[in-house]
Amino acid sequence: MQIVEKKEIKKQKKREKIIDAAAELFSHKSYHEVMMEDVAKLISVAKGTVYNYFSSKEELYFSIIQLRMEKLIASLKEKIESEESSLDSLRSFTTHLYMFMMKYRNFFLIYQKGSLNNDNVFSVDLAALEKQLADIITGIVVRGKADGVFRNVDEKFTVSLILGSVYGAVQRGIENKIGDENKIIERDKVFEFVLQGLYAGFNNISVLPLMGKSIVITRTIEQSKETGTALKKLGANVIVYPTLEISPPVSWEKFDDIVLLPDKIDFIVFTSAHAVKMFNIRCDELNVQLNFNKTKVVSVGTKTSSVCGKDNIPVHIVPKKFSAEGVVEELSKYNLKNKVVFIPRSAIGREELPHGLKDLGAVIKSVPVYNVSLPSKENIKPYIEELKKSKPDLFIFTSPSTFENFLQIEKVSNPVNYFSKFDVAAIGPTTKARIEKKKVTVNIMPDEYTIDGLIKKIINYYSNKKK
Repeated sequence: MQIVEKKEIKKQKKREKIIDAAAELFSHKSYHEVMMEDVAKLISVAKGTVYNYFSSKEELYFSIIQLRMEKLIASLKEKIESEESSLDSLRSFTTHLYMFMMKYRNFFLIYQKGSLNNDNVFSVDLAALEKQLADIITGIVVRGKADGVFRNVDEKFTVSLILGSVYGAVQRGIENKIGDENKIIERDKVFEFVLQGLYAGFNNISVLPLMGKSIVITRTIEQSKETGTALKKLGANVIVYPTLEISPPVSWEKFDDIVLLPDKIDFIVFTSAHAVKMFNIRCDELNVQLNFNKTKVVSVGTKTSSVCGKDNIPVHIVPKKFSAEGVVEELSKYNLKNKVVFIPRSAIGREELPHGLKDLGAVIKSVPVYNVSLPSKENIKPYIEELKKSKPDLFIFTSPSTFENFLQIEKVSNPVNYFSKFDVAAIGPTTKARIEKKKVTVNIMPDEYTIDGLIKKIINYYSNKKK
């Protein structure tokens, strides 16, 4: 690093130190009570040093507000850009604004005191930043109204109410000196309060049956986002915590040997959407296409069938039970003697399915088309931090691996104690058995072993709890 760059970094740090010291003083005293000497004394520098960075007390005062406002607006834009709906955007805006103001409470207290003189250049800059903040929430409201999600409200008035609600909650939190756990509770209450006034269907509990519930999803990042979207539409606060990472198999050799002789495949069994996707990717690479008039496709679950449909794979058989047992039961209706059944699946797939079909006389070709592993800590660090800051109601586990990996990532030595404060949902009996093996209570398991079935069961569970 060049000497000039080092000097600039040092200068910037000094400037921020002065701003932090001034914020501490201005937040507890009136503007006229704070002197530049006081700021200098607080950080043990000469008064002249402070004047080297700020030409006046007024400039210093407004710099505190400007610096934090710029940071707030940038972080809000980043948060909202990743949201798919106006409802999610509203949640992100209100909860992030609340947590930001609670974190920078000195800034908040100064900001709430208002401008000193509306005729100076600093006030003009501040007004421009305040307009940016208002424009962000206005955009969310406009979008929500257009989508029919929010009521037909006056936008300017609504923006004032939203900001006022958040700022009022922050003021109360500062006065009551609430701790981190209560901040999470207050944050969610603010969102619910704001939503109650905006959301077109709020008074109908069937529209938002999971309102107020924080749910942790432990699938892959991609799967968690899909499931999260469905839960958010029901009012839930979703906490994504990826415990799995999907990657191609170490070798495609066995797979290639099978699909390069497609006429010898009588049945192909897809047990997951991932299996379908990886199957298609590899077949495209090999420029191979199966003749599905000769090969019957068995799809386990509605999601898997949906992915097959999108990839132009006709599904001939969907077992009533979305499990290995269900597949064996369904295929027992066919004469499988010497029939080749191809099962492209996970490298850690269980053996019940191939063994069950083999007992029916089938020739099994079971080949891994993807690996499931622990995600790297670097990739999931933000998600780990988010969980620490949250107060979950429910954990969802969709496979034994998601549960075991969660314990490993979080270094949970006593699962019974850890999960005693939360509800736990398992997608099916295999996952449930693995969780219960650790003596952890499973509160929710669907009759249909799919995400849709699980979500329905979650709704029923919490609806019954309210009665």
